[in-house]
Amino acid sequence: MQWTKQVNKSWLVSLFLIGLAGCSTTEHAPVVDRAPAAKPPVATQSKPSAGQQSSDWRPNTHTVKKGDTLYSIGLEYGFDYKEIAQLNNIAPPAYTIHIGQQLNLPARTADAAPAASPIPGQPASIADGDVIITPLNLDGGSGPATVTGQTGAATPAPGQPLLVVEPKALRQPYSEAALNAPVPAPQPQVAAAPAAATPATATPSTPTAAPAQAAAAAASSATNSIEGIDWAWPTNGKVIADFNDSASTKGLDIGGTMGQPVHAAAPGKVIYSGSDLRGYGKLVIIKHNNTFLSVYAHNSNILVKEGQQVTRGQKIAEMGDSDTDKVKLHFEIRRQGKSVDPSKYLPSSPG
Repeated sequence: MQWTKQVNKSWLVSLFLIGLAGCSTTEHAPVVDRAPAAKPPVATQSKPSAGQQSSDWRPNTHTVKKGDTLYSIGLEYGFDYKEIAQLNNIAPPAYTIHIGQQLNLPARTADAAPAASPIPGQPASIADGDVIITPLNLDGGSGPATVTGQTGAATPAPGQPLLVVEPKALRQPYSEAALNAPVPAPQPQVAAAPAAATPATATPSTPTAAPAQAAAAAASSATNSIEGIDWAWPTNGKVIADFNDSASTKGLDIGGTMGQPVHAAAPGKVIYSGSDLRGYGKLVIIKHNNTFLSVYAHNSNILVKEGQQVTRGQKIAEMGDSDTDKVKLHFEIRRQGKSVDPSKYLPSSPG
């Protein structure tokens, strides 16, 4: 009996030890998080539409053919002839080119407002709409950031403090005194009171000033906005020849009198002033943007120079009959060098 109890006790102890051994050797499967890792947001960039990519027909090069001049090539493609000359190392004033010569044409760029240039020494700007905000540089020497453009909210980069000031704020060198100085309260802008009307005095005005101003006002009083340009009639007169793309009339012929004022139809830069293009007489060409030129031919007198900036309605020439059989203004609008019907761009009447 005593022996049986000992055997049972030993058997129970053995079972207990076996159970402990089993617990100590049991391995549990590790818990693994199978959730996909969060991916950082990918910046998206708008792609230009197919129309924007193929809207400009102009090639990258032009092979000179018989009868070409640098002036005619510039007019054909809508470029400043001086840009073509500089790009191809053609020396002025002769601008000599040869038949078969391959000329590189200027790169085509979209018409857009110029982007704000970064401030030297400042980090990359943060743009939000029309507002450009640069982070405040606290390590000395660069001065505070400025805000330019119209008022609006912008999201700063993480950890970058911002100092928002009025447009045209002056930059100051970094110093502890400047950093701790209180920001002055903005001063309200008070418009100056209009001057009271005074009766006409006896002071004589320049004899030609009033007629010139009246003519400019008449030429620019009516405008028509097409593709971002406000067009106005270049002179007053009857249209004696309409646009005809299949004939030699690549614009409008407007009748008038010798010496009648000719005005810029839109603001721009004079890229040609002279009489080197056969069939145009004394000619003025104005570049309005990267897309449009306007052409004013057969003048008796040219009043502007190449490189000059002109405004809409500014007198640029006087009507004449140079290289033609009657007094008239031949007026063209060229889109990427190709003549288009000016009547589709100009207002219905001069004013």
